[in-house]
Amino acid sequence: MTCAEPLTLLYRGPLASCNYGCAYCPFDTRGSPPDELAADRDALERFVDWVGAAGRPLRLLFTPRGEALVHPWYQEALRRLSHLRHLERATIQTNLSAPLGWLDGAEPSRLGIWATYHPARSSRERFLESCAALERCGVFYSVGVVGLREHLREIEALRAALPPRVYVWVNAYKHEPGYYRPDELTRIEAVDPQFPVELEPGSSLGQPCRTGCSALSVNGAGDASRCFFVDDPLGNLYRGDLALDPAPSRCPAPTCRCYIGYVFREGLPLARSRF
Repeated sequence: MTCAEPLTLLYRGPLASCNYGCAYCPFDTRGSPPDELAADRDALERFVDWVGAAGRPLRLLFTPRGEALVHPWYQEALRRLSHLRHLERATIQTNLSAPLGWLDGAEPSRLGIWATYHPARSSRERFLESCAALERCGVFYSVGVVGLREHLREIEALRAALPPRVYVWVNAYKHEPGYYRPDELTRIEAVDPQFPVELEPGSSLGQPCRTGCSALSVNGAGDASRCFFVDDPLGNLYRGDLALDPAPSRCPAPTCRCYIGYVFREGLPLARSRF
């Protein structure tokens, strides 16, 4: 099997700050000093310039260490990217806390929002208002929430309030082994049928995966690797020396517990419903 689909680039620049402070978040949520923000802005603009000149079919997923859409340079980047004809879609992870006025002037058919609802930080009503704004603009989006036991009713209410075609995904809480009771698993799977894979995706070692073939992870300097979880340099976007595999290759990692990694594995019962 060859990698004939558009190349997906998962971009993560220097940004490492968030306007929320969720205890379950794996990322550092400290504030970013001005020089770090300036470096992030410059790196993003360079990446967008490269995408604009690429001239090949691309899909983009921005996966920042924190919240990016509170910064105007991400808003402008997405607006600019949305007008590129060779771009299939540019999607960004966000908590939807920032105003959505930046969508004015964007081409919604080429934008995606991977929105996460944090019940301790935002009311459901306010979050749903932002989702309704995305509906009116015609932007593709999916919605997720971390599967904490105390949030189960909120998760179910969120699912009930959104259109059926909008996928609602649940990130498994993995800090405590055996965290979920059988009845809780049943309730979560009624919301997110793919949750069993999220909870236990199985061994990755030796499994064929499209990372390195039709998907790459890219940092702010343009360095590309197979994925964020495998330190496997494959070249640099800006030097033009990328070395892509011609076909899916075998994963060298024992396990892969993040959706943005295992979604590219062959053989898992997954659709890229989130982005």
